[in-house]
Amino acid sequence: MVDINKYSNVPLYCQLKNLILDKIEKGEFKADSKIPSEQEFCEKYDISRPTVRQAINELTTSGHLYKLKGKGTFVSTRKTHIHIKDYTGFTDSILDSKNPAEKNIVSIEVVSSKQDEKLNELFGLKPETPGEFAVITYINNLGGDVFSLNTSYIPLYLFPDICEDIRLKKPSHDILRGKYPLIPNTSKSVLEVVYTDQKDAAYLKVQPGQPLIRVGNILYAKNGQPVEYIVSKYRADKCVLNFENHK
Repeated sequence: MVDINKYSNVPLYCQLKNLILDKIEKGEFKADSKIPSEQEFCEKYDISRPTVRQAINELTTSGHLYKLKGKGTFVSTRKTHIHIKDYTGFTDSILDSKNPAEKNIVSIEVVSSKQDEKLNELFGLKPETPGEFAVITYINNLGGDVFSLNTSYIPLYLFPDICEDIRLKKPSHDILRGKYPLIPNTSKSVLEVVYTDQKDAAYLKVQPGQPLIRVGNILYAKNGQPVEYIVSKYRADKCVLNFENHK
């Protein structure tokens, strides 16, 4: 049993951290349940408030705990491990999905690359000849918890009926029928840490300003033609991205 030993060489705050982690591991502190207050820890283990605060702050920083203003400190839900073996698992592509309409789609709209100059750059378009893109936004969840928000950009000059195809719930083999040269074949990815804005926060069910793992992935056909651009934003408090490479 993990307990506080004042005669140990291990700092008291580290011992308290291990004690809390042990209780989480054993299920004594369950996911999304409130842990004892700082004062309660002080009284139970006869330790100082700064010691308790340091332990809780470090566990909050590491993602094991989270704080709700005015309510207390709670146990975080275990993170979802996302195994990234290739671009299909990595980006949850619309074009590469067997049944894209089965995704939890929250919106389908059309934008011009005039509105987003980055699309011109990604798809090799000239500013004077912009293109239109289907923008399909969908969320991924597990056990009721939303862990990622995804936005797929598909050029309408290559897939003019993609919006209607998705609404009609066509499988990808129908969407790509007669377009075999445009089947996604390779990808290029960029990963960075960003912070939730007001719009994303509503979809991801978090407060604005929370860190996210953002993955931008551009998919190419065999001839090098860009066919899809996907932005996936993973909740850093819910996900661990596992990379696997083979030489």
